[in-house]
Amino acid sequence: MFVFLGLWQFDRLMGRRESNDLIRQRQSMPVVPVNEVMAVEDPAAAGDAVFRQVTTTGTYATEDQVLIRNRSNQGSPGYWVVTPLATSDGEALVVNRGWIPIQTGDDASPDFYAPPSGTVTVTGLVVDSQEQSGLGVSDPPDGKLAALSRVDVPRLQQQVDDRLFPMFVNLVSQEPAQVGQLPEPVPPPELTDGSHLNYTGQWFIFATLTVIVYPLLLRRTARNKEIEAAEAVAASRAAAEDAELASAAPPR
Repeated sequence: MFVFLGLWQFDRLMGRRESNDLIRQRQSMPVVPVNEVMAVEDPAAAGDAVFRQVTTTGTYATEDQVLIRNRSNQGSPGYWVVTPLATSDGEALVVNRGWIPIQTGDDASPDFYAPPSGTVTVTGLVVDSQEQSGLGVSDPPDGKLAALSRVDVPRLQQQVDDRLFPMFVNLVSQEPAQVGQLPEPVPPPELTDGSHLNYTGQWFIFATLTVIVYPLLLRRTARNKEIEAAEAVAASRAAAEDAELASAAPPR
């Protein structure tokens, strides 16, 4: 089991390194108009757009803005603010404008974190649409929602008239710039090994210790059983000798 867990963590480590290499490669590529890497009409062909930096110009559709629940920033709970950027040709790019504290999303007016008005040029990092996995919370399939559990572009499309690009972007910069400190842009992904290398080493250490220690434990257990058996035989003999002595003794 320990070896299996070690191999599993090692496989995750290799996958993370491959992903980091891909991110580095695509982030080093020049910024291009969003229409050059993905199209509204062909969502299946947008795979190569992930982690590319793209730019487009349009107007934020604040009436279609949603908050994404359960997002943290340095350990503080909050929301992501996701606002479609409508372009002049009836299409819109979903922009994750950044993080706001939970109390701001619950109690403050949206004007407190409103985007720039008028025409805005946005540069962002392309991210794949998020899907429910495992025991994740499901959003209601119908109706217009003010908050979603994830940046689910197909679900958002149900309540947006403009045709959305199949992926969204995490905001990197915009012109004109955001007024005020909120939302805080989401930082780019960390290009580290994470904890997988440490976990891999730990599981293989456990496996090695098991191979060394377990036979020693078996040996000690066997020796203890031998000692207990010998003590039982000695006690039995002593009892028999005592019984013989008692039967041989003359009556008083």
